[in-house]
Amino acid sequence: MFIGATMGSSGLQIQTENGQIGLPNSVCCVVVEYLPGGALKSFLIKNRRRKLAFKVVVQLALDLARGLSYLHSQKIVHRDVKTENMLLDKTRTVKIADFGVARVEASNPNDMTGETGTLGYMAPEVLNGNPYNRKCDVYSFGICLWEIYCCDMPYPDLSFSEVTSAVVRQNLRPEIPRCCPSSLANVMKRCWDANPDKRPEMDEVVSMLEAIDTSKGGGMIPVDQQQSCLCFRRYRGP
Repeated sequence: MFIGATMGSSGLQIQTENGQIGLPNSVCCVVVEYLPGGALKSFLIKNRRRKLAFKVVVQLALDLARGLSYLHSQKIVHRDVKTENMLLDKTRTVKIADFGVARVEASNPNDMTGETGTLGYMAPEVLNGNPYNRKCDVYSFGICLWEIYCCDMPYPDLSFSEVTSAVVRQNLRPEIPRCCPSSLANVMKRCWDANPDKRPEMDEVVSMLEAIDTSKGGGMIPVDQQQSCLCFRRYRGP
């Protein structure tokens, strides 16, 4: 279900046929599922002008939310949740990839500090160098959800220092378009709340997404049909 990354194999120990644990005698390779759909980010870029049907938006978001919910149930924090690290199989199911900076969640939040992640997706507490936990993944998911709906990048015109300052000190978040259904907009806002304790757990996010009615549409308006529905303005607020 997940594709992992390894930083090296020098200390790798595996169980042999006789049950003993030791170093491998030769190079070890991990065989993983081939995902012909490529990165979710590339898929969104291809659909930047025409946008995605609301049903597709919710399904992609659900795939990602369920994957993160499972990781968190295993006490694993991904720490670099972004659409570039999500891959699509031939049925357009999202698979979580790149576990290069993932780690087991520390029981003491003070043990998890430092700026780890990708600009634009990093939670305020991470950008500020404060202790953090799995809720940093929830924040990143909120940004990804906006990106899936809008098929655009967050803060494309801002520098690292500008984003860091605005997200932490001015509560900068991507602008939610007026055409976005309130049920989905509410998920975004709750996930990227500045207070980690107010963000929902990922299993609650799954429940919220499952409850959304997609039968009446609600997808982002294509670029050539946009009038008052603007998606790319900066937003400061809760």
